[in-house]
Amino acid sequence: MTLRQYWAASRAPRYSVLFAAPLLLLYEGFAFALTGSETAGVRNGADVLLKTAFLALGGPHGVAVFNVTLVVVGGLLVWRDARRHPGRLDLRIFGGMLLEALLYAALLGGVVARLTTLLLHPHLATAATMQTPPAAGIARLSLTQQLVISLGAGIYEELVFRVLLISGFVAAGLAIGLRRPAAVALAVVLSALIFSAFHYVGAFGDTWSLASFTFRAIAGLLLSGLYVWRGFGITAWAHALYDVGFALLT
Repeated sequence: MTLRQYWAASRAPRYSVLFAAPLLLLYEGFAFALTGSETAGVRNGADVLLKTAFLALGGPHGVAVFNVTLVVVGGLLVWRDARRHPGRLDLRIFGGMLLEALLYAALLGGVVARLTTLLLHPHLATAATMQTPPAAGIARLSLTQQLVISLGAGIYEELVFRVLLISGFVAAGLAIGLRRPAAVALAVVLSALIFSAFHYVGAFGDTWSLASFTFRAIAGLLLSGLYVWRGFGITAWAHALYDVGFALLT
């Protein structure tokens, strides 16, 4: 297998979706074990946002509809891709994807911190801000709860802010006559800004500051770019591993 073949295959749904599936199962399993509920208790905000929308539309069966939708859409993507590219899955590709995710997770904080420092006045980009401390509400949680929220950030924040928002903004951009590169660039920027703003909403939301907003917006730009470049699965794991690493090290 050549590097070019790996690069293309690892972005394909049959690998990207299947690579992300264990992350979803880990998050949902641990969150349910902690709370005994599919919606209540300590959960990632993007998870709550999606399930609340389905509850509003589907009533008491909303969460079940959401789960079925997630499985069916993911399954169809894998099935369609497998039909286009018949053959057995290559486990080496999953290994390479994991190594990529670990590398991006290890680099993310330092790169974002450096870019934030370059963009802002040094007095605003303080060392404390560069460590991206969790919001006050999250900081009060136990390590186990923080780890669960970190896993949820990888799967659900990437699903909302990368898959849904970028796809929606790209479609809107194309509909108003933008060329695809311009539509993608606009989608990346808008999704990053919304991603950053989302961290100041809800019970576990942070207190807004220019430095922390800038840090998260740059992180959103890099994650959005990574999603466009390398696909959902690698981006979801990179995000989750970064957040897990931060929770363990602080």
